[in-house]
Amino acid sequence: MAFTGATGRRGSGGRSGEGARRRARGGTVLRSVEQRRVPGTQADPRVAELHSAVSRLRRQLAAHPGEFRDRGVAEEELAELAGMAAAGDPDIPRLRRSLLLIAGAIGSVSALRQGVRELREAVDLFGRSPRG
Repeated sequence: MAFTGATGRRGSGGRSGEGARRRARGGTVLRSVEQRRVPGTQADPRVAELHSAVSRLRRQLAAHPGEFRDRGVAEEELAELAGMAAAGDPDIPRLRRSLLLIAGAIGSVSALRQGVRELREAVDLFGRSPRG
């Protein structure tokens, strides 16, 4: 799959050796979330970034030794976000609601602060929630 970046050049992304190996295995390599889809392709780099951010935060939360009251809420919402990312077309208001619940549940845990920030940045890639 080819993507165009800010320069408008087409490319496969990644380093040449790594990218070639991933493409040979059928994987997609994205250099930047700023890249846009080329017409006719299926992958949305925003969804890929959301998936990565959710996965990282889930791993960080699982590895965090401390217990806190709303840990279950955070785990449930991260599972919901993972499902939306896997489906490929997340609902923006639902993304934002989950982000708020996660931030409220684990935002005060300093060890998870970077992961929450990365998740917020990934959700922000989808733009503002439509008001109705």
